[in-house]
Amino acid sequence: MQRRDRVFHFKAFGPEGMPGPWELGRIAFGPGGPGGPGFGHRRRRMRRGDVRAAILLLLEEEPRNGYQVMQELEQRSDGAWRPSPGSVYPALQLLADEGLIRGEQREGGTVYELTDAGRKHVDEHRERFGVPWELAGAEVPEGVRDLGRVLGEVNMAARQVMHAGEVAHAKAAAEVLADTRRKLYGILAGD
Repeated sequence: MQRRDRVFHFKAFGPEGMPGPWELGRIAFGPGGPGGPGFGHRRRRMRRGDVRAAILLLLEEEPRNGYQVMQELEQRSDGAWRPSPGSVYPALQLLADEGLIRGEQREGGTVYELTDAGRKHVDEHRERFGVPWELAGAEVPEGVRDLGRVLGEVNMAARQVMHAGEVAHAKAAAEVLADTRRKLYGILAGD
């Protein structure tokens, strides 16, 4: 039985036949891409209150959209925590309904910022909020955090090759990532 999830389909993706990010993830890391079955990477789940607190604290610094919130939380927790869109966007909507933040349409997306009531709420609850992204990474061993950080950097580099490179660059990158995948499994096998 052929495993279709590891086949590189140039025709189906991107400009000039380049693969989409989901294909490079499958090639490099197997089914599910990074964090998928067999890779062994697990993200810690946080309580909803922590997502709310994190959003409020990040918006206190500067206005952000939902995607930027998720990216910033992943970066600040060294890859230990990136809440899903299914937790961030409902939390943003709830905070807006409560009058703590407001959203404004900018450049095709909604950018959120604290209201005066939101700033007051953050000031009153700052000690209770703590630093949610540090708490998320506190139980993750440093070597695992380092792996998560490097994995994010590799992902960014692969995306740049896909978007700015040529088909030959994408093929070469896919070979490098496939070789890396084999070496990672070799580490697990004790080679």
